[in-house]
Amino acid sequence: MLTRLSISSHEEVYRVEDAGTGLRGFIALHSTRLGPAAGGLRMRVYESDDAALADVLNLSRGMSYKNAAAGLPLGGGKAVIMGDPAADKTPALLRAMGRAIDALGGRYWTAEDMGMSPEDMAEIARATRYVAGRDQGQHASGDPSPVTAGGVVAAMRAGAAKVWGIDDLAGRHVAVQGLGHVGWHLCRILHEAGARLSVADMDAARVATTAREFGAEAVEPDTILATEADIVAPCAIGGVLNADTIPEMRARMICGAANNQLATPQDADRLHARGILYLPDYVANGGGIINVSAEILHVGDRAAWVEERLGAVRKRMDDILTRAAGEDISPAAIADRMVEEALLARAV
Repeated sequence: MLTRLSISSHEEVYRVEDAGTGLRGFIALHSTRLGPAAGGLRMRVYESDDAALADVLNLSRGMSYKNAAAGLPLGGGKAVIMGDPAADKTPALLRAMGRAIDALGGRYWTAEDMGMSPEDMAEIARATRYVAGRDQGQHASGDPSPVTAGGVVAAMRAGAAKVWGIDDLAGRHVAVQGLGHVGWHLCRILHEAGARLSVADMDAARVATTAREFGAEAVEPDTILATEADIVAPCAIGGVLNADTIPEMRARMICGAANNQLATPQDADRLHARGILYLPDYVANGGGIINVSAEILHVGDRAAWVEERLGAVRKRMDDILTRAAGEDISPAAIADRMVEEALLARAV
């Protein structure tokens, strides 16, 4: 079921296959320096095995940075299943993935991500205890999406304070790309805060429902990033901020829930050169793993513990933006530096 791959950038990488259930995917452990690797399991259609492997490598590295930035005693890992979650997902396939995770003996903890639900986590939990994001159980954390969205808004307020001198989002125009679990909750919170919304998603029905519910303007998916808005919030796939899209952007700030929003590290510099404030994604979207980690770590008063750490997201983003402004460089460079300093400190 598990075939180990030799990839120097990561501690452990495995191809996962189970002929009986049709399971095909990968598990990547980027770092366990701070603790067991933790990161969600996503299921989506990939163009090729190489595309799925590239995704799991990038995502697991991002989880190392995200967990360190959130101050959690966890390393970074990720898992992907290749297939259409609407057509190919079965209980047997999920249990097979659970067996693969269990074989790693706790070095990797999984949770809900794109194409997965708390119900799916419960199915995986029938084959392994190294799973979080469940609806039931003593320490169950449930769907992390609302908490992720709350953390993004906290970070967004920090950015607004830097750009406009006030963290009030009332009246701000926010263009949201992607209306999955997190994107929808982000729209809900922003609507309640008085923001004006433009929304886009590949699912036209989802766009129509969100537009009606929150009085949002529907925008085509291929033009949402170029919307003339105050803030753009990428909440879909990664790599959307790149040499092609950045020159077309007209927002003053970017803050969203998607992982790996920058196609390359150089894209952070491109945004900075254009005067567009980019809030590092793995800091802004850390609410989900904070919520899940309470389950992994068996925290007693989970709600208070999560709330305290969500408050720290705002402070951490304030610190990053202040340092970036002082050095006149991208906040992405400051965030990476802070995380790498924390990882190095643990290594010595």
